Amino acid sequence: MKAQQTQIGSYAQVNGLKMFYEIHGKGNPLVLLHGGGSTIATTFGRILPELAKAHQVIAVELQAHGHTTDIDRPLSFEQDADDVAALLKQLSIKKASFMGFSNGGTTCLQIAIRHPDLVDKLIVASSNYKRGGLQPGFFEGMEQATLDNMPQPLKDAYYAINPDPKGLQAMFERDKARMLAFKDISDEQIKSIQVPVLVVNGDTDVIRTEHALELSRMLPHAQLAILPGGHGDYLGEICAPNKTSNMPVFFVALINDFLGK
Repeated sequence: MKAQQTQIGSYAQVNGLKMFYEIHGKGNPLVLLHGGGSTIATTFGRILPELAKAHQVIAVELQAHGHTTDIDRPLSFEQDADDVAALLKQLSIKKASFMGFSNGGTTCLQIAIRHPDLVDKLIVASSNYKRGGLQPGFFEGMEQATLDNMPQPLKDAYYAINPDPKGLQAMFERDKARMLAFKDISDEQIKSIQVPVLVVNGDTDVIRTEHALELSRMLPHAQLAILPGGHGDYLGEICAPNKTSNMPVFFVALINDFLGK
């Protein structure tokens, strides 16, 4: 079921959180979930207008990210999944496809596990379900990471929305703590996901190519695409080095083909 009207830049009270979301375009619902430390625009700014030509795109900003400020509540992929499900209930959307990048893809997996009736199809882009899915040394580096290590384009994008340095620090600390505390999603839970899934990864990604292959084989109904480039390059994420690459155009075509558009 589709939301009743198209609107851009709204808030909803969701599980005690004032959650920001945008709706673009018309068609079957496609929910976009950004990466850690990111916003709708930094993750999906390059491809969102193209996706909205064929879908009703519902893009959200999760707890402590972008326009959605933090609250006194632990941050987890499971909680994010429940927040998104509650938002869609408010919008009277009974079933949707979901695309998540990086942390957003892990949230997509949790949505499919925790709210299976809500999911039509999933696109899991550069995401892990096991700690071993990340490149060697990732967690050791994360333990030492400070806000200074955060890419400047992500900082600038956050400050353009919210100039409060405490908000940026809170987002960083929330994401860091969540990654350090991350526990593997069990194989049994992954195997319980019965919807079609497109698993996407870059060939030089922070997510190991072997992990993307493992995830695609663990899922009962999955396809796998390994695309050239690093973390988010294929979708034109704001930190992608080649700002004029045509790979995001190809990626949108891949998405539309998978979703049947």
